[in-house]
Amino acid sequence: MSETPLPDVAALSYEQARDELVQVVARLEAGGETLEASLALWERGEALAARCQEWLDGARERLDAATREGRAADGDEA
Repeated sequence: MSETPLPDVAALSYEQARDELVQVVARLEAGGETLEASLALWERGEALAARCQEWLDGARERLDAATREGRAADGDEA
């Protein structure tokens, strides 16, 4: 059984990482994988979850910055 190489997690968009993470979790929950395959899936899932968190943290930072800028602009108008 030849598997295609998985894309580098760092290159994935939030949606790509999230969708692959859902697939990984489904495979782990279904069972039937060898111990080695389960460990590889777990590690991939951890990397995907970290990538999703990076995207979410970045989005939060951008929202916080925009909010600060908006408040500063409101203060300038007063």
